[in-house]
Amino acid sequence: MSASPGRCGSPDPRAAPSTSGTDSSSPRSPPAPRAPEALLLRSGRVGGEQWAELVRESGGSRWPAAGLVAHGYAGAAELKVLCVMALHDAAFAIAAGRADGCGGAPATEPFAQVAVGETPSRVLREAARRIAALAVLPHPAHPDRERPVPVPGTGGVPAAGGSSAPPTALRRALLAYADGRRTARDLAFRTGHGVYTVTVEVARMLAEGLLECPAEPPPVPAPRTLTDGQGVRPRTPPSPPGSHPSPVPSPPPASCPAADPATSSA
Repeated sequence: MSASPGRCGSPDPRAAPSTSGTDSSSPRSPPAPRAPEALLLRSGRVGGEQWAELVRESGGSRWPAAGLVAHGYAGAAELKVLCVMALHDAAFAIAAGRADGCGGAPATEPFAQVAVGETPSRVLREAARRIAALAVLPHPAHPDRERPVPVPGTGGVPAAGGSSAPPTALRRALLAYADGRRTARDLAFRTGHGVYTVTVEVARMLAEGLLECPAEPPPVPAPRTLTDGQGVRPRTPPSPPGSHPSPVPSPPPASCPAADPATSSA
C-alpha cells in the first residue's frame, strides 16, 4: 500500500497476509506484529484502556498519532520511526516465511502514514539483507518454523564458553513464553518485539544451548481394519416398529413314544 506514488506506508492489518504456523495458545497462530499500534500495546508503552481513550478522543481514528504525542506516550519522530520499523518487519516476516494467501483492503491508503514512505526496492533490499544475516548464524532460524523450549537447568546462562552475564529482558521473556508451540513470529507478537529481532535472538539462544527444538511428535497411527480387510462398516439403523411381522413361534418337538415291553424283552 502506498502513502505516495511508488512508496510504501506502514502495514495495514486489514490487508495482512495469512501466514502459516500456529501459536501456542490457540490452534491458529496470530499474524506477526502487523502495525505500529501492536508494538505499542504489546510492549506496554500504552495500555488497552489508554489506547481506547485515545481512539475515542480522536473520533474513532485507528491511529491517534496526535493524541499519542499530546499525552506524552511518544514523540512525533518516534512514531515515524515506529511506522518504518513495522513496515520493514512485516516485509521480512512475509519474505522469510510462507504466505498462504493475501486479501485486499477496502481502503486505498494505510491508516498509519509517514510523510515520506519507503520505496519498494529499499523494502525488498532490507528484507533480503535480514534473511542473509540470519542464514550465516551458527543455528539459523526461520520466523515460522522452529518452536523452541527452554533447555532445563541452564537458568538462562549459556554453557561454558558463553557469556556469564544475566539474561536480558528479551531473553527472559523468550524463556518464559517458549513452550514448544510458539514460533519466533508468535513470540514476537507475544513480547511486543519485532519479528526479526526475536528470530535473531532465538537463533542465538539455540546455538548457545539455552533453547532447543523438541522432536516432532510421532504420527497418529492409521485405524485398524477388521480381519476381512473391509474396515469398519457403517452401522445399520434399526427398523421402525411394525415394519416386520412378529415371528411365528416354532412348535415344540414331539415327545418320544413309550417303549413296547414285548419289543424290549425280545
